[in-house]
Amino acid sequence: MNTASPQTTAAEDPLFTPAKIGGVALDNRAALAPMTRVSAREDGSVTDRNARYYAGFARGGFGLIITEGTYTDTEHSQGYLDQPGLATADQEASWRPVVEAVHAENSAFFAQLMHAGSQSQGNRFRRETVGPSAVAPRGEQLAFYRGEGPFPTPRPLEKAEIADLRRGFAAAARRAASAGFDGVELHGANGYLIDEFLTDYLNQREDDYGGGVANRVLLAAEICDEVLQAVGSEIAVGIRISQSKVSDAHHRWAGGAEDAEFIFSTLARTGLHFVHTTEYRANAAAFGTGPTLAELAKQHSGLPVIANGQLEDPRTARSLLNSGAADVVAIGKAALAQHDWPQRVQDGRDIAADPHPDVFNPLADIKDWELEL
Repeated sequence: MNTASPQTTAAEDPLFTPAKIGGVALDNRAALAPMTRVSAREDGSVTDRNARYYAGFARGGFGLIITEGTYTDTEHSQGYLDQPGLATADQEASWRPVVEAVHAENSAFFAQLMHAGSQSQGNRFRRETVGPSAVAPRGEQLAFYRGEGPFPTPRPLEKAEIADLRRGFAAAARRAASAGFDGVELHGANGYLIDEFLTDYLNQREDDYGGGVANRVLLAAEICDEVLQAVGSEIAVGIRISQSKVSDAHHRWAGGAEDAEFIFSTLARTGLHFVHTTEYRANAAAFGTGPTLAELAKQHSGLPVIANGQLEDPRTARSLLNSGAADVVAIGKAALAQHDWPQRVQDGRDIAADPHPDVFNPLADIKDWELEL
């Protein structure tokens, strides 16, 4: 399906007005959403292929590029084989030319930091998975990320291990800053570790990290605080939040809007610079009726909000920006369909909603032909 975008002048188009996130200036309000592409080396370092891939989106007009999830330590954080990392000095060094390539195209570049938790499908360091409790994620692993069958039951994390993984996020953020990234986004969405602690049925702990929402949000807040202490005066720091998961698209917070108020206000008090919400549809009510998740994040955090979820139609993206619910829109699958989505929108050309099926077949890795888009 193609969606034609009526031409508008830059002066009146909210997609193409400047923005600022945590001191980072953006030329426009179109961001590339983080998307796993399993195209790093086996050791987690990135290559010229990754540089050409990300620079292509910057050349296509995205004001902000957010990397796929990068793992943060050499323990349990890796989620996929051939996933990039920011856990070692060699991985950090490999990112520098990628950052330079994106900056050469005048886009800002954020690294997404991720601990896969019990949703890990491939980890070269450890065979077991870990999570808040011994509860396996719902659903099955994804074949296009080399997964197969149900998720295994994780081993519950000890408190000492939680402290270690917090330090892993902070150390990875330091490496991101050293590599030249403009910001980091903590992956607190989609069923990965931070989100697992937030999720009532996955978190059955009886210590400070389990029970009500005040305890379940504690790990997210602690990681935010630790990362901000490590790099917050140098680069932007934010967090991605969702209700749904890779393996559970229908999950909603049991406490509804009250949970949203507590979660977003708690995270904001850490001093974060932005919140990135992702839902199946960014413009849909978060809890059946009423505000969207982006609106709730804006209302209760007071921070700049990046919104993601079926915003490939420029009219929908503009409406979200004009409403004040979001400051930046993040484009995912539609960006894979055309790496120059912003330029196409600005020129009034057709927009494809879905990428070619071969983008995900047989693996969701970077294809040669994508580098020519």
